[in-house]
Amino acid sequence: MSLAPRAVLVHRRTEYEELLTRHGTHGQAAFFLSSRGRSIDEVVRRHDCTQQALRDVAAAVPLTWRSTRVERADLDRFLFAPEDVVVVVGQDGLVANTAKYLCGQPVVGIDTDPGRNPGVLVRHRCTDTAALLRAATAAGDRAEELTMVEAVADDSQRLLALNEIYLGPPGHQTARYRLGPDTGNDPGEAQASSGVLVGTGTGATGWLRSLWLERGSTAKLPAPCEGRLLWFVREAWPSPATGTSRVAGELARGQGLRLTVESDRMVVFGDGMESDALHLTWGQSVRLGIAGTSLRLVA
Repeated sequence: MSLAPRAVLVHRRTEYEELLTRHGTHGQAAFFLSSRGRSIDEVVRRHDCTQQALRDVAAAVPLTWRSTRVERADLDRFLFAPEDVVVVVGQDGLVANTAKYLCGQPVVGIDTDPGRNPGVLVRHRCTDTAALLRAATAAGDRAEELTMVEAVADDSQRLLALNEIYLGPPGHQTARYRLGPDTGNDPGEAQASSGVLVGTGTGATGWLRSLWLERGSTAKLPAPCEGRLLWFVREAWPSPATGTSRVAGELARGQGLRLTVESDRMVVFGDGMESDALHLTWGQSVRLGIAGTSLRLVA
């Protein structure tokens, strides 16, 4: 007998909840904001909208299903199951934060504050939840397969990301490494920079796009479902020992970019979640490329 589907509602703490954690009471939080020219009323309104959205989404889960909730800060400790349907209630970035912990589970994005969020990944309203849950478990469900990027270290550590993966120094120092294709006997180019960014089509509206614009790149930005990545080296420094001839490029399926660390420490993290990063030391290498897993976003 197969298990009933489980709806996993993913959310994050609101600004109001964070203010209460820091200041203790509503009055103290209101005073803190007012002393800086802000009103707490708008913060409370957005908090109430989020809480109501969570209640509405939970009420739309079929009675025969199981359900649970997980907060963004707990994602790296939560065990997703194959039969889960993941309902992200919040902002576009929360879908990206969740994607790296999934393995083919369908994802439904619910916008808690229409008009304030771009709605690229959280495309639906609370009232659509019941129909979307049915669609997510129906045969031949309609889901977009969004390309993801992965980093695999030589010690088998693996990291997934929906938007981009960043490799660089943990602070504001310069990272030293060798960078080259993951093929043949190419030793790679010795470089010194503030890091390397490898991004997907979904990330082409964010950090990847800013680097693309800054460079005046002629490369076409990938589409979210396209099997292609772009990569850029940030602020490469030329010196007698380091070069700048390999500072941008693209990766198709089956192609890889290899980085070998030549400094004390580098971090690798995806989609801005630096708290859940890979830590590499001198001599370690990591391969970047298109992940075998994609994000199944229910349309």
